[in-house]
Amino acid sequence: MYDNLGAQSGMPRPPVNPQASPFGNAFSGGSSGFIRSGLGAYGEKILGSSSEYVQSNISRYFSDPQYYFQVNDQYVRNKLKVVLFPFLHRGHWTRITEPVGGRLSYKPPIYDINAPDLYIPFMAFGTYVVLAGLSLGLQGRFTPEVLNWLFIKGLVGWFLQVSLLKMTLLSLGSGEAPLLDIVSYSGYAFTGLSIALLGTIIWSHSYYFLMPWTSLCMGIFLVKTMKRVLFAEVRTYDSSRHHYLLLFIALAQFPLLFWLGKISLNWFF
Repeated sequence: MYDNLGAQSGMPRPPVNPQASPFGNAFSGGSSGFIRSGLGAYGEKILGSSSEYVQSNISRYFSDPQYYFQVNDQYVRNKLKVVLFPFLHRGHWTRITEPVGGRLSYKPPIYDINAPDLYIPFMAFGTYVVLAGLSLGLQGRFTPEVLNWLFIKGLVGWFLQVSLLKMTLLSLGSGEAPLLDIVSYSGYAFTGLSIALLGTIIWSHSYYFLMPWTSLCMGIFLVKTMKRVLFAEVRTYDSSRHHYLLLFIALAQFPLLFWLGKISLNWFF
């Protein structure tokens, strides 16, 4: 509007420049580009490093979820043998690495029997809930709400197992193992639990020797696995403390799996 008015003769134009600041305009002229470019570079450095930090920690603690589902039938069969009969596993317990993008990375489960996966734990967990519901149904105590209760109880048991392994690593000065690795190792307990429940459905007294067997095998599997994890992650190694914690992990499988294997409508036996 002022441009149109100023084009007419005799009409004064309003002042273009406002009153100067007493401190001067530090962001005008050549200094403006210098300061703005400096702040921009500093901000980009902060945001860039923050983004890289977050991304690196996400990849470290959570990894890529798709990695844990790269399985096939042969891997599933061999992995079940290792989990259910760990003392028969004659091979090594370390994972196979390969160079990817200039750094070492673990091979996916389809190429490494010792790699953790989430396919077996999820399938075993679902089987555990179904078999537990079937067990209550044969006792005449099944209701639709029972499945919700069994699902929650299974999740609580899974969470306790994850917490046990995580706290063990933290107590030894290492908490850098990917979280999904720990979730996977903890979830393998439901494979033995499903077999024990199936045996209990067929013959109720089988509970008293299938559950100890399942707990023993899971304890051996976790000790063998955690040895590989601890040796790879722990920076300060204390042999005596290490062995005591591994023994504690193995012994903790008995009350935990007995609690999960005892199908009832109460939190406790």
